[in-house]
Amino acid sequence: MPLLRRGDFGPDVAEVRATLTKLGLLSDPQPSQVFDLPVEHAVRAFQQQRGLITDGIVGPATYRALRDATYRLGDRPLAFLMAQPVTGDDVFALQERLLELGYDAGRANGEFGHQTELALRSFQRDYGLIVDGMCGPDTVRALRQLQPKVRGGRPVFLREQERVRRAGPRLSGKRIIIDPGHGGEDRGVVVDGVSEADVMLDLARLLEGKMAATGMEALLTRGPNNNPDESERARFANEAGADLILSLHADRNASPLASGVATFHFGTGNGTSSTVGEALAGFIQREIVARTGMLDCRTHPKTWEMLRMTRCTAVRVEVGYLTNAGDRQRLANPSFRDVVAEGILVAVKRLYLLGKDDQPTGTFTLDDLMRHEVATGKIR
Repeated sequence: MPLLRRGDFGPDVAEVRATLTKLGLLSDPQPSQVFDLPVEHAVRAFQQQRGLITDGIVGPATYRALRDATYRLGDRPLAFLMAQPVTGDDVFALQERLLELGYDAGRANGEFGHQTELALRSFQRDYGLIVDGMCGPDTVRALRQLQPKVRGGRPVFLREQERVRRAGPRLSGKRIIIDPGHGGEDRGVVVDGVSEADVMLDLARLLEGKMAATGMEALLTRGPNNNPDESERARFANEAGADLILSLHADRNASPLASGVATFHFGTGNGTSSTVGEALAGFIQREIVARTGMLDCRTHPKTWEMLRMTRCTAVRVEVGYLTNAGDRQRLANPSFRDVVAEGILVAVKRLYLLGKDDQPTGTFTLDDLMRHEVATGKIR
């Protein structure tokens, strides 16, 4: 669908207005087809609630989230459709309920995937229902009647933490997906001949080289001439069985004064957050700020597809604003990119150290890291 913003007019706008009204975000006593200021404010409020980019523009991600928000558990039958997966808040509610009852439905991401089907079938089998993998009226009724086994926690994120603990402190053997943003004909942000696609690909290759030196297996989601969409990148990471995903981007802003680094992890904005993702984002953010002196724009939860649809922990780093002269000059410098790559690698090491044998932020060098790996007997 086309982007919808303030000033637009038509039936698509009327649909957006109706959805916002249904969600209680817009008072629309006289339905209209105009995208006016109240609609923009309502869209921004919705985006903020859902962990989307808060720009007041209805693009594909916001439109999909608006559509998904209209569904409640029990409104329609739910089943696994491989060709076109079912999405919606009803799916999210089903996943959350299964997780509370002790069934591993995977990350509650609002998409009815294979793992959700397996969890649902297990639930149906255990409670004497027809085992068809479809969430219909009888299954919804049973889900609502039963008391959850887990309260006050997020089992899927506890499993993430346990996987990190079991993986041990060594980097050797861990598989990391490095995702440089954009690519091919999509150059991302381009200012004064400096393109986001080129800068992030070089940063990804620097990081790949450093990871290979530690014995890690680093895989890039793209080369210089292709640009997979977010769902393809997430699918690649899932199929590769990655331990972590690091997505690399640069930002832009209408104000040339906007600058700094920010890191993002999966979180819905309603309290659901990847604890491991949040920890890794924090390590990366602090390391880059300490090593470069860039403005600290902090860490934030988001529901972007690369964070939401990946089975393992994923973070996205926005390394400066190419629309800011100072950030742009630094990003164009290969030596600066090398410092950022080392900071990200050290942050990953900190995640697996679990606070043991650690050093103050910004002081852990690549040589220190290599000595630790050698001391554990994994690198000769």
